[in-house]
Amino acid sequence: MDKVLVLGASGATGRLVVQQLLQKEMKVVAIVRSLNSLAQEAAAQPDLQIIEANISEVSESDLTSILQGCDAVVSCLGHNLTFKGMFGSPRRLVTDTVIKISRTIESMKPTRKIKFVLMNTTGNCNRDIPEKPPLSQRFVISLLRLLLPPHVDNEKAADFLRLHIGQNHKYIKWTAVRPDSLTDEINVTNYDIYSSPIRNAIFDSAPSSRINVANFMSALVANEDLWDKWKGQMPVIYNQV
Repeated sequence: MDKVLVLGASGATGRLVVQQLLQKEMKVVAIVRSLNSLAQEAAAQPDLQIIEANISEVSESDLTSILQGCDAVVSCLGHNLTFKGMFGSPRRLVTDTVIKISRTIESMKPTRKIKFVLMNTTGNCNRDIPEKPPLSQRFVISLLRLLLPPHVDNEKAADFLRLHIGQNHKYIKWTAVRPDSLTDEINVTNYDIYSSPIRNAIFDSAPSSRINVANFMSALVANEDLWDKWKGQMPVIYNQV
């Protein structure tokens, strides 16, 4: 049975990732700021371990213990959509956590590569391809880089995986999943996966339900054929219309 560390497990998408992984009969370790946030799930799921901690404050030695035996890490970390959440500290929550997890894995020297699945955004381009979004989107994104620290954080987190972990890292393999306009749905529906956005992320966005995003991210962990198709890439997910 695979063991997966989920970051941002109490968030709107992270909670669904936990549920999807448990449905796939995986062991899940969830780091949350408050035990109350997943109390019901913990009581009903023996394969769920909840650790109450602020990931920014977890020491490398403690993180090493948490990562022992893990086959994958799924990050659904993000900034709260409040003034403090967007402009307060830590401004590099996602990036610093990706770096922290990666450095800890490197220090552990696992005998097999650990998967790292990062939730990102269609507003961030995959510069490995490279992608060239519409001019109107590029203009707005350039403004967001100046005005909204969370967007820069998402870009830098994915860039760290692309540039520093790369395609042939000894201990880590990764993928960055890019939803478009996140929506809330109860059930998993049909969805499509593309290597690059097929729509303008600012002026012609399409829905990507959180439950579908969670389903795809958990499937990447569980399904080796799916992982081999998307490893080292930044797949985009859209609900089928």
